[in-house]
Amino acid sequence: MAVRAEAGQRTGNRSQVPTAGDPSRVRNVVLVGPSGSGKTTLVEALLAHTAAIPRAGAVVEGTTVCDHDPAAVRQQRSVALSVAPLLHENTKINLIDTPGYGDFVGELRAGLRAADAALFVVPANEGREGQIDPATVAQWEECAAVGMPRAVVVARCDHARADLEATIAACQDAFGSGVAPLYLPIREGDRLAGLYGLLTQSPAGQAPPGADDARSELVEGIIEQSEDETLMERYLGGEDLDVSTLIDDLETAVAQGAFHPVIPVCASSGIGLDALLEVLVGGFPSPLERELPPVTGVDGTPHPPLTADPEGPLAAEVVRTSADAYVGRVSVVRVFSGTLRPESTVHISGHHVVIPAQRNGEPDGSEPDGHDADERLAHIYAPLGATLREIDACVAGDICALTKLGTAETGDTVSASEHPLLLSCWDLPRPLLPVAVATRTRGDEDALVKTLGKIVAADPTLRLERNQETHQTVLWCMGEAHADVVLSRLRAGGAEVDTEPVRIPLRAALARPARVTGRHVKQSGGHGQYAVCHIEFEPLPRGSGIDFVVKIFGGSVPTQFIPSVEKGVRAQAARGLTDDHHPVVDFRATLVDGKAHSVDSSDAAFQTAGALALREAAEACGVQILEPYDEVTVRVPDEHLGSVLGDLSGRRGRVLGTDVAGPGRSLVRAEVPCTELRRYAVDLRAMTSGAATFEREFARYDVAPT
Repeated sequence: MAVRAEAGQRTGNRSQVPTAGDPSRVRNVVLVGPSGSGKTTLVEALLAHTAAIPRAGAVVEGTTVCDHDPAAVRQQRSVALSVAPLLHENTKINLIDTPGYGDFVGELRAGLRAADAALFVVPANEGREGQIDPATVAQWEECAAVGMPRAVVVARCDHARADLEATIAACQDAFGSGVAPLYLPIREGDRLAGLYGLLTQSPAGQAPPGADDARSELVEGIIEQSEDETLMERYLGGEDLDVSTLIDDLETAVAQGAFHPVIPVCASSGIGLDALLEVLVGGFPSPLERELPPVTGVDGTPHPPLTADPEGPLAAEVVRTSADAYVGRVSVVRVFSGTLRPESTVHISGHHVVIPAQRNGEPDGSEPDGHDADERLAHIYAPLGATLREIDACVAGDICALTKLGTAETGDTVSASEHPLLLSCWDLPRPLLPVAVATRTRGDEDALVKTLGKIVAADPTLRLERNQETHQTVLWCMGEAHADVVLSRLRAGGAEVDTEPVRIPLRAALARPARVTGRHVKQSGGHGQYAVCHIEFEPLPRGSGIDFVVKIFGGSVPTQFIPSVEKGVRAQAARGLTDDHHPVVDFRATLVDGKAHSVDSSDAAFQTAGALALREAAEACGVQILEPYDEVTVRVPDEHLGSVLGDLSGRRGRVLGTDVAGPGRSLVRAEVPCTELRRYAVDLRAMTSGAATFEREFARYDVAPT
């Protein structure tokens, strides 16, 4: 545990590729925290500290192991999950660095899936604000819901505005019970000179102010989580409990997710790194101690639960997909059961997702992503950021990289070809920011299609829509930063694209009833064209569709031409009546009379007459333009409720209700025109500092303002 660490300890070999042959010697740790909290810098410090790399890189210089994506270097923040393994005390620690910005929450969710414990990184200057970032608190609650063990690192202790004591107190207030510091800072003036271990009370003679009270709270917290019911009685009786006993109970409580140690760390000076490594090895659980995701056969048949057994059935999952200019597609894989070996044939299983219908009830042009295929592995690699180092095998519990899996996408299951399996998928947020893209030249279209396929396969939070009405290619993204990364990757793939305003598909409706005549009579030598139909049109309630009724008496329109009239009416409705070609919906057309010619009448003539009748109806009835409305559900902290309600009203929204969504949170339901929601994902984040989330579902069409 952290209290056993000794200053100056170094393990690992600079030329050695970290490998694991036993799941008990693996720790998978995801780093969680807001953008700019110091996660990537902390990973660099730990890698250099354990000699996994020669020296630590810097985010501002674009030289870190984890921020190797060109977009990350340009934005100076992580935009994708990255894995960086190191060795400490003969244990392989896979550090999973994840982006802190809300647009890349899909990468965070993938990191949570691949990890067995979470390390929350909070900057030491955040305590001055009095509270922890709301998005970080939400992530803490998400980990708590699944029982994931957590520890807290107070980083950036060398920041000019660092306030360790205030930040530790803010962490305890935000994260609740079970959060307690293992160390207090030792200062020399304003400089952090070292850490004082509360359990070991060392270094002797350097106890900072408040150390005795902090130690008492820590010991009592450990005893409360201990399985030894006699400890509290002995402690209250004045017995000086053995430190090793407290450490053992502390390690158990941390691994079970019941206790969450707080460790100050200064990456630049190395203070706290040894303590942190001891927590990762001694306190965090191995893959053997964590429940694995549910699994079924590829056809959904039940399958016994898996265990992290290297000899068990192979079940691994692709948690990250990227494209390398030299080796092609790279799949980062967490092995849950079995062992991956080179030169073996594996089965790739994708989830058969039902794509939701678009607003008009027709397919939205997206492709379902379910797939199954056998592929042969060539080599297996240990990833260190973008660097791939070949290894002999990857056992259950470990993380590796595979190359050139042509069908593998993020979220897919990799299993044995003779025993194919499918792991349950993890929850991902829906992308809610539409971005329409258009190629600059016809030559860019092929590059766009090719590159988009790779990007969509790699990023499950990106949805591609080819809108058949507006004829736009729309990328549904998580936010502006996400869209910026996607566009930069498209351009890097050779597709010169520009963005354009997203067009919302509108509808048209007849305003009132009318009886009209569709007349198509032409004589130009030879057979002419003759068709006359009298049709009564009337508007129907929203969502009724088109109803064609026949009330012909006396055979004025021959039976064989009645379907032609209907076909003409429906075709004209689909083409629209205005220059904008908005489809006409929700009306009844009743054919009541007409005329035909024994020679000149035909199917084509009556189709034209039916179309002309609808156009005449538009003149007689008047046309209303309809716009789509979505039902929006916003989950918002109560302090931002007034702002959200006012903003929805300003977007022509109609609030349907407000409910309690938990302590300090409300759930707002409203109907809002889709034209007012195009940038709502961006605006809501700015309005609530990223603390609110929303979902949207199609509700109805209604009359647009003139």
